Amino acid sequence: MVKLLENTFRSVNIAMVNELALMCHKMGIDVWEIINAAKTKPFGFMPFYPGPGIGGHCIPLDPLYLSWKARQHGFEVRFIELADEINSSMPHYVMDKISSILNSKRKSLKGSNILIIGVTYKKDINDIRESPALEIVSHLIKKDANVYCHDPLAANFRIDGKKINTVKLTKENISISDLVVIITDHSDIDYKLIVDNAKLIFDTRNALKDFKSSKNIIKL
Repeated sequence: MVKLLENTFRSVNIAMVNELALMCHKMGIDVWEIINAAKTKPFGFMPFYPGPGIGGHCIPLDPLYLSWKARQHGFEVRFIELADEINSSMPHYVMDKISSILNSKRKSLKGSNILIIGVTYKKDINDIRESPALEIVSHLIKKDANVYCHDPLAANFRIDGKKINTVKLTKENISISDLVVIITDHSDIDYKLIVDNAKLIFDTRNALKDFKSSKNIIKL
């Protein structure tokens, strides 16, 4: 129960900040600046960050197990189930945003070259289980986009039973892409190379916070 509480606590708080990110986008407010300002308070605030979805073996699954167990005892955990609903919707939001960004440049998803940066579910680990990147990449492939993935910690992964090899991060691979999408913000990635050579970048992790003057960056 202690482990379930820990992971459910994280799931609920991630869901809250994900919903806040969507609201801030509608209001034209930078959610990352809001979080950074809030965490200057020395007590009473613990920063959580929005993203393209949650992954791994614990946070996506433990709250659902707790919900199932609660129902066995005649109790409905509405708060937990709502958090799961919000977190599960984030990959779909990212997919819609990718289409919208391309449409704004008079490009369709079909036939566009899309470079995905990071396919593991978390920064600086090599675990792909339940990664939101898998759902996003699968969707893009089904929509006939040309998808390439770079991840220094994952040489390959499987989508719908098909093995996909990741590519090297080169100037050529970046420059031929209609859109670069940062899904996982590994430390060992040359972000300057991306910013200098990409036509457009959709940054779902605020990985490019140090490149504020660049005009080709779109945040979550």
